[in-house]
Amino acid sequence: MTPSVAILAGGLATRIRPITDKIPKALIPIRGRPFVDYQLELLAGMNLSRVVLCTGYKGEMIEDHVGDGSAFGVSVQYSHDGETLLGTGGALKRALPLLGDRFIVIYGDSYLDADYRPIVEFFDTQSSASHRPQALMTVFRNEGLFDRSNVVFRGGRIIVYDKKQDHPEMNYIDWGLGILHAGVFAPFSERSVFDLAELYGHVLSEGALLGYEVKQRFFEIGSVSGIEEFERHIASRLP
Repeated sequence: MTPSVAILAGGLATRIRPITDKIPKALIPIRGRPFVDYQLELLAGMNLSRVVLCTGYKGEMIEDHVGDGSAFGVSVQYSHDGETLLGTGGALKRALPLLGDRFIVIYGDSYLDADYRPIVEFFDTQSSASHRPQALMTVFRNEGLFDRSNVVFRGGRIIVYDKKQDHPEMNYIDWGLGILHAGVFAPFSERSVFDLAELYGHVLSEGALLGYEVKQRFFEIGSVSGIEEFERHIASRLP
């Protein structure tokens, strides 16, 4: 079954204020269109039509713009953090009733222009084995180029994942797409506040985290330079 896709779009986006003083990051205009438009159209092009937007900060503005998703060729549901922001991991746990047993997750500020189907097929093939992996992280050989590298990936396996401390062999970075089984959230209590990085760390410690190397670079709008670079990328694709 084609998985649903969770888009994490609830953060405060403090790094790029004042741009996000009045709008959430998902609605930052890129050549006259909100960023989320590009994400949804990318998913529609891969027939990933079931989307759950996990929202928090100014989430009502995202819902007013996207609606049910039909204008973009997808079907969108919403999971709101409520008064307390739950972090990227907590937001996903709250959204589990809408996401199903296994699902894709992407960040709300990332544009990941690659074919996701081979990644899903790889995960499903590995999950049918006797030792069932619970999560998959995509990685990109970054060499510190586009952001700080945070993954040691060797022999097709994730050895270290750490977003806070450097490691001499960290040449890879979390590309921004994951696949998760709902069961990985069991150790975390309802309404607890935690990040997706903590979840990945726990699954890695249990030996249940798969790695998948992606060759295409990522784009992000979490910084002013990232916004400008993504605008140039979009402009290069226009007739």
